[in-house]
Amino acid sequence: MSYQAFSPKQRTVLTWWTSGSPYEGKEAIVCDGAVRSGKTLAMGLSFFLWAMVCFDGKRFGVCGKTISSLRRNVLSEILPRMEALGAVWKEKRTENLVTVTFKGHRNQFYIFGGRDESSASLIQGITFAGVLLDEVALMPRSFVEQACARCSVAGSRLWFNCNPAGPSHWFYKNWIQEAESRNCLRLHFTMEDNPSLTEQIRQRYHRLYTGVFYRRFVLGQWAQAEGRVYDFFGPDMVKPVPEGSFEKWYISCDYGTVNPTSMGLWGLLNGVWYRVKEFYFSSRTQMRQMTDEEYAGALAELAGGRSITAVIIDPSAASFIEVLRRKEWRIRKADNDVLSGIRLTSDCLKEGRIVICEGCNDCLREMDEYVWDLQSAAKDRVKKENDHAMDDMRYFVSTVLGRQQSSFAACAVERKK
Repeated sequence: MSYQAFSPKQRTVLTWWTSGSPYEGKEAIVCDGAVRSGKTLAMGLSFFLWAMVCFDGKRFGVCGKTISSLRRNVLSEILPRMEALGAVWKEKRTENLVTVTFKGHRNQFYIFGGRDESSASLIQGITFAGVLLDEVALMPRSFVEQACARCSVAGSRLWFNCNPAGPSHWFYKNWIQEAESRNCLRLHFTMEDNPSLTEQIRQRYHRLYTGVFYRRFVLGQWAQAEGRVYDFFGPDMVKPVPEGSFEKWYISCDYGTVNPTSMGLWGLLNGVWYRVKEFYFSSRTQMRQMTDEEYAGALAELAGGRSITAVIIDPSAASFIEVLRRKEWRIRKADNDVLSGIRLTSDCLKEGRIVICEGCNDCLREMDEYVWDLQSAAKDRVKKENDHAMDDMRYFVSTVLGRQQSSFAACAVERKK
């Protein structure tokens, strides 16, 4: 078969399992990225070729969100191409079973829909030599893990593809970020990896989406889309630390013991406040807790000898405040009105009065993950997740910039669904 029609990344997907490939020792593959990037076709064809070349008389799983979408998006595209290569296939729709014969090998492919948590029971008890999970980010974790557990045949491999979801998605955290430790090949696709798209069509997609949806669907980034608090914020608003002598410095702090502690160093230059550095520590991630003395040391290191006007901190952090006072830091207790703080922070970000600088990675990560609680009965409530850098930023804005406002206006925060 000639691969001239495929892009280099598609050819990698088609050949990663073959003898002599630099990736033949991998036990799994993940293809994620933009819509219309050619990953589904390459992966589906590679999966069937691998199964038919490497195994005979075995069972395989082919999984999608629903059986109908799987037939439409995968099987209707792949099986005719396998037939063109000389394969013979037969489907028993009542049993959701496809039998394929190719080059003297005969294998069975069982079709499953992973619609909800109850779907996991459908796949129990069967043994697979491999499983393909199409649009895996749309399936419940219990179903995916049950499908993976079915692959106990020697030489079995796992095949995943999907478009991005939010950065807190379990698959992103457990498979994409941990690909190396799981002996998994991860390939990120963009529209440029699909040679069947014309430049005109690519440009249409570039015009079609904006903001976070552009990042997710066109750039293929795992960016939060549903209910983001700061949904206007994008990569173009992140700046390098500017040159020049800063006029004033503050540190804002959201203190936690079990929850993460986040601190931001803010500097004033030419009327703009820049978050130039940060400290972020999660006891759950690090598997240990820091003492108040250790946090005070981290704060001093963040200050780096600069003259800090004040440390702005949540009033509830009584023990840490006392340690800082003994060390002669000037303390300012934060204004902790959440909704008005979010409104003011939004205004300051949009107007360029505050800027998050490159290197403040945890703050930038939380900007994507900080969302409204759309299931809450309350009209406006944010989820108490991924909010620690968001809280320390809000403390700074409300306490420092909020006091600079000369007038007061009652307003409502718009929550976008």
